[in-house]
Amino acid sequence: MLPKMPSSQWISACLLVVLLSLHAGVNAFYLPGTFMHTYTPGETISAKVNSLTSIETELPFSYYSLPYCKPPEGVKKSAENLGEILMGDQIDNSPYRFRVNMNESVYLCTTDPLTKEQAELLKKRARDLYQVNMVLDNLPVMRFTEQNGVTIQWTGFPVGYNPMGSNEDYIINHLKFKVLVHQYQAQGDVVITSEDGVAMVESDRKSGYQIVGFEVVPCSVRRDPEAMSKLKMYDKAESVNCPLELEKSQAIRENERITFTYEIEYVKSNIRWPSRWDAYLKMDGAKVHWFSIMNSMMVVFFLAGIVFVIFLRTVRRDLARYEEMDKEAQAQMNEELSGWKLVVGDVFREPCCSKLLCVMVADGIQITGMAVVTIVFAALGFLSPASRGMLLTGMIILYLFLGIIAGYGGVRVWRTIKGTSEGWKSVAWLTSCFFPGIVFVILTVLNSILWGKKSTGALPISLFFTLLALWFCISVPLTLIGGLLGTRAASIEYPVRTNQIPREIPERKFPSWLLVLGAGTLPFGTLFIELFFILSSIWLGRFYYVFGFLFIVLFLLVIVCGEVSLVLTYMHLCVEDWKWWWKAFFASGSVAFYVFLYSINYLVFDLRSLSGPVSATLYLGYSLIMALAIMLSTGAIGFLLSFYFVHYLFSSVKID
Repeated sequence: MLPKMPSSQWISACLLVVLLSLHAGVNAFYLPGTFMHTYTPGETISAKVNSLTSIETELPFSYYSLPYCKPPEGVKKSAENLGEILMGDQIDNSPYRFRVNMNESVYLCTTDPLTKEQAELLKKRARDLYQVNMVLDNLPVMRFTEQNGVTIQWTGFPVGYNPMGSNEDYIINHLKFKVLVHQYQAQGDVVITSEDGVAMVESDRKSGYQIVGFEVVPCSVRRDPEAMSKLKMYDKAESVNCPLELEKSQAIRENERITFTYEIEYVKSNIRWPSRWDAYLKMDGAKVHWFSIMNSMMVVFFLAGIVFVIFLRTVRRDLARYEEMDKEAQAQMNEELSGWKLVVGDVFREPCCSKLLCVMVADGIQITGMAVVTIVFAALGFLSPASRGMLLTGMIILYLFLGIIAGYGGVRVWRTIKGTSEGWKSVAWLTSCFFPGIVFVILTVLNSILWGKKSTGALPISLFFTLLALWFCISVPLTLIGGLLGTRAASIEYPVRTNQIPREIPERKFPSWLLVLGAGTLPFGTLFIELFFILSSIWLGRFYYVFGFLFIVLFLLVIVCGEVSLVLTYMHLCVEDWKWWWKAFFASGSVAFYVFLYSINYLVFDLRSLSGPVSATLYLGYSLIMALAIMLSTGAIGFLLSFYFVHYLFSSVKID
C-alpha cells in the first residue's frame, strides 16, 4: 500500500482560504494536526502503542515482543505513512480502554509464568532503558520526574527499572493515567483538518469533552496472581499508590506471573485544542537560539564588510584605472599584469572531473531546494508533529519532484564547461543516481544490521521496492526532463578566451587544500548550536519544532557559504591559481567535515549512554548521510556564487 502523500496538506491550505472567503460565520480554525474529536461522557477510546525505543541502543522493537496483555480483538497494526516506517514506528492497538470522564481502576490480565527467555528479555529491555510509547487521541503519553530539584518532562514510560544496590529488575505493571479534558461548547461553524490533511467545515459539531493532555505515573506493584487471575479483563481493580518498598514491587523472575492493571483520572483543563501540543513542543534554550543567531549575524556582517572593502578597493579600482587608459597604455599594462589578471586566459579552463562536479552541484541544488521548502512549510505549521512521519515524507516527496531542477542545473553547468550539449544524458542520469545511490547503499548496510537484530526499524522488503519505484518512476524521469530543458536554455558564454597552453601555477609554501579545509569553520560556526538541538531531537527522543530559528540559521548559512567561497576564489586567483572550480565547491562544502567531526564528538560526550558497536554503527551511518547532504548543498551554493563572481569579474576586463 502506497503511503499518504503530504501534498494533500498543502492543497488543503489553498482550500482553507477559499472556504474562509465563501463561508460566513466561521469562528475559528485549526490548520496543523489531526481531526478535532469531541467525545461524549462514557464514550470509549482505545489507546495505541508505538515501538519500544531506547536512547541507549537506538534499536526500536515491537511493543508485543514483550509479554504484555493483548487486546481481546487481537493485535491490529495501524496504517502508516512512508515517514513513520522509515523512522521505525510500528503503531498497534492496545488493550488500554478509556471511558471519557469516568475515573476507574481496571484489571487487564495476568500473564502465564514467565519462561527463562521472556524473563531475560524483560530484564535486558529494562536495563537498556527501553520506553513504552503510548498514544491517546494522537497525544503521546507524558511523565514527569524530579532530578536535583528540577522537573524533567519525558514522553513514554520505562519498561522497568533496576534500583541502585539491588540485583533484581522490576517491571512497570501498574499505570496511573491522568487525562486532561477541555469541556467544549459547540458555537457556530468550525474549519478543521482531518488526519489526511483535508480541510472541511462542520456546522453540527457536538458539545462534549476534548482530550488536551495525557500524563502517566508508572508503578511496579506486586499482586497476588492467583486472586487476580479470577478477574476478567476490564473488571474493577483495587486502586493503589506506587509502593516505595521493593518488597511490594513486582520483580522480574523466571516462572513469575505478572498482573497488569491501570487507573484513570480525568481532570478538567483550560487548555484548548489548538494549544494541546504546546507542552510537547516547548523547548528550553530560546535565549541560546537568539544568542547564536545574533553571534552569527555579527560574523556575517563583519565578513561581508571585509568582502565589500576588498572588492571595492581593489577589484573596482583596478577595473576603473584599466578602463581610463588608452589602447597603448592598456597594451603596456597587459605585459605588466599581476595577480588575478594574469590568469585571464586560463580562468575558464575545464576543470578535472568536470562531469562529477556538475553532478554534485546539481544534487546540491536539489537538496537545498528540498531543505528550504520543507523548513518554510514546517515553520508555517503545515507539517505538524501531530501528523507523525509527515515531515520525513514531505522531504522525500519534495526531493523526488525537485529532480527537474537538479537536471536543469546540472546540464546548464555541463554545457557551460564543455560549450556543447553532447553527453548531457549521462550527466542527467548520474545526477538522478549519485546522491540517492550512496544513501541507498548506506541504508542497505544499516538495514541488514537492523534485520539481524529483528528491530522494527528495519525496512520491509516491500518498502524497498516502493522507494525504488518512486525513485525510477518520478525522480529519474523528472531529472531527464530537466536536463532536456537545460539543453534548450540559452548558453552561458565565457567573457574571455581560453589559451591553448595552460599557464603554470606558481609553487606555494603551504598546500591550498589547507586553506579550503579551514574555510569550513566559518559556516560551521553559524550552524553548530542548531545542530546540537537537532541531534538531541533525533537521538534523545525530543521534539524539535523551532523551525523559525532553523530558517534564520539556514539563511545565514547561505550568506556565509557564499562569502567564504568568494573570498577564497579571489585569493586563489590573486596568487595565479586558476584551478578554482573544485576549491570554490569545497571552500563552503568543507563545513560537512566539521559537521561529521561534531557528530562524533556528540556521540562520545553527549550520547555516553549509547551502548554497543551496533548502535554506534547506526549513528555514524546516519551522520554520514547527513554530512554528505550538507556538503553537496553548501558546496553548490559556494560554487554557483563563485562562478557568478568570476564571470562578472572577467567580463569587466577587455584583454585580448
